[in-house]
Amino acid sequence: MTLVPAALDALTLGRWQFGITTVYHFILVPLTIGLSLLVAIMQTIWHRTGNETWLQATRFFGKLLLINFALGVATGIVQEFQFGMNWSEYSRYVGDIFGAPLAIEALAAFFLESTFLGLWIFGWGRLSKGWHLATIWAVAIGTTLSALWILAANAWMQHPVGAVFNPETGRAELDGIGGFAKVITNPVLVWEFSHVITSSWLVAGTFVAGLAIWWMTRAAREGGEAGRREARDIWRPLARFGLLVIIIGGLGTAATGHVQGQELVRIQPMKMAVAEGVCVDTPGAAFTIASFGACPLDDEGAPTQFLQVPGVAAFMATNSFSGDVEGVADVQARMVETLNANPDFVAKYGDAANMDFRPPANVTFWSFRLMIGLAGFAAVLALWGLWATRKGGVPENKWLGLFALITIPTPFIAASFGWIFTEMGRQPWVVVPNLAALENGDPVASVMMMTQAGVSTSVPAAQVLATMVIFTLLYAVLGVIWFLLMKRYALEGIHTHSAEPDEDDETVGALSFGY
Repeated sequence: MTLVPAALDALTLGRWQFGITTVYHFILVPLTIGLSLLVAIMQTIWHRTGNETWLQATRFFGKLLLINFALGVATGIVQEFQFGMNWSEYSRYVGDIFGAPLAIEALAAFFLESTFLGLWIFGWGRLSKGWHLATIWAVAIGTTLSALWILAANAWMQHPVGAVFNPETGRAELDGIGGFAKVITNPVLVWEFSHVITSSWLVAGTFVAGLAIWWMTRAAREGGEAGRREARDIWRPLARFGLLVIIIGGLGTAATGHVQGQELVRIQPMKMAVAEGVCVDTPGAAFTIASFGACPLDDEGAPTQFLQVPGVAAFMATNSFSGDVEGVADVQARMVETLNANPDFVAKYGDAANMDFRPPANVTFWSFRLMIGLAGFAAVLALWGLWATRKGGVPENKWLGLFALITIPTPFIAASFGWIFTEMGRQPWVVVPNLAALENGDPVASVMMMTQAGVSTSVPAAQVLATMVIFTLLYAVLGVIWFLLMKRYALEGIHTHSAEPDEDDETVGALSFGY
């Protein structure tokens, strides 16, 4: 599609706008989820040991959590409005199912985390230590529950369950209480949620470790005896704490990602075939490092591929280096046959043989690899940092400190590429058909929607373009503000004087970053 027609096409603009606002929002989400838990753990350690280092760490990283949370809320509000405006046909079709988890998230989980975050901010010196500790744990639980309900809605789009198609209204409807139970026990939700949560720990662990290592090496190198004492007593424990979280989060992310990938082979074979660059059904398929171009649906125009590792794609899909891996052309043929056997699909969309069910090849292929590759920076930092700080060591290596800073954004970007892979890889579907249901005649088989059918028919392209430009610029400004605030308070560091709040001080708990 050329530039001018794209600028006048409501579907293309709607997809771009939703993609831009989602990535802007999602880049903040993993840090909020992970850092709320780590701050709660830091405050718990202080509560149980009385070690003031952990109180100082709680306050330091608590400030950064507040900044991230505020920007996350500001960027997330727009998401809800897009469903009812640019994607009103989608909302009309799936609102009976999709709206339920979103409503629960807003009414329960978000209120839980935001209310208790306010109590945590204002509660220093006013609540008892035990009750104040409980508020930050409520925040951590609230952020996790928010993720659960949002991902329940997304998992249903990836693999619809618990719903039936009503031909009279032309809508998908929840199949009673049992249907709702199926929505929240969707196998896709189990692995998608666990993958997002563990990757959030990886993001937050890298953030904590990266800042702590940078401060540790700087203080030890430039601060004289006092600096070495600060590096040893404050920053080294925090660095090792963050590095431990990287190990736990990284292993969890890898394990859940592996299982989730195999689940996708079953429910979205086209997504994984394109991601692996496998063009036809292949036993013992190799993992392709680099590929340019799309796998064809015929025998001509194969993509250019470089550096293949034998058997690895097969192992990722089947746990066997000689396992059979489905290819793009063969998946297309099976999709055409399966969908043409469903009268509801044919009545709405016509002959499936006239359609191309491949997602954007380069985006799907490379986002999958960038997601994996960028996460490797955190693994290197964990190994280097743990080795450098072993046996009580306090390294002064400026290159370790610089690498720690460089590594901080990599899991953020990796998580964003993971989300891009998840959403772009399911195209051209906005609600992916349940393939197992199509094969066994389950009523949920007719619950599906192609992306082109979900866009609003009443919002003109000019309005979508105008709002997309406005929100992109606004979010860019907010992104700069977020970065400057995070940088400013990260550079403040931790003061070595006593930070314990005076319960008789009336100013304690004021809404200030000096709290």
